[in-house]
Amino acid sequence: MLEKLVIPRNTKFEDRNLIVEGDVLIGANSKIGYGIVARKVVVGDRSEIRGDVLGREEVRLGSWCNVKGNVISKGEAYVGEFTSIEGRLTVYGDLEIGRNVKIKRGFEARGLITIQDPMPIVMFILLYIMAMLKLGRAEEIEELFDEDFQNPLEVPENSELSLDYIKTSKDVLIKGSRVLGNLRCRDAKVFESELYGSVRGRDVVVDRSRVHGMVEGRNVYIVNGSTVLGKIVAENVYMEEGCVVEGSMVGKKGVWIKPKVEFPDFEEGENEG
Repeated sequence: MLEKLVIPRNTKFEDRNLIVEGDVLIGANSKIGYGIVARKVVVGDRSEIRGDVLGREEVRLGSWCNVKGNVISKGEAYVGEFTSIEGRLTVYGDLEIGRNVKIKRGFEARGLITIQDPMPIVMFILLYIMAMLKLGRAEEIEELFDEDFQNPLEVPENSELSLDYIKTSKDVLIKGSRVLGNLRCRDAKVFESELYGSVRGRDVVVDRSRVHGMVEGRNVYIVNGSTVLGKIVAENVYMEEGCVVEGSMVGKKGVWIKPKVEFPDFEEGENEG
């Protein structure tokens, strides 16, 4: 289960596509308002992708998914039962496909085609972890997560990622990317990034970043030369000297401007406050 929405370094938000250097992991019941281009694309059950899906190595779609565009896998592909693809499915490797899959514009697979119910990847990983724990081989569990998924974009279940909004009930971490959309989440850290939209959460950290919009939260931290091109509304506002806020700052309990501000460490090793 994905516990945080993570946008990794060098993720590109284009008008129609999300382009990711590594992998993409999407939790169940999520809505993605873009096409996806990544190394591996893994989509949970009952999720919707409003564009094309291109996996440079693999594509795995859970059951009851809906893809509005084409699906292309340069390697293997897995399509769960009752999933619908409104474009064409093209697979350069083996294809494993479930029952009652609808593909509007047909499909082509250059490898072996197996028609069955593919095991959901979450279940596969769970069974694998249980087996390794019984054998006392915990180091192989670490290797599974270190090697199978490279620098993934992670979208927790029941989340939305679109040109207008990034919505989730979980925390959000944005690293080294240019991101479009108004962010709505629990806690948020925008690190070495540029966000074209507003931010609303509980604890919000803007670190070495530039936000083109309003920032709202319980506690807001503006640190390490960051800029907010909008106003800030919070209970507490903490800002380091050298940062810029072009709008007003409203702190119901106070506004503190100091040479150095301590802020929540959302990811180990990145808090220098």
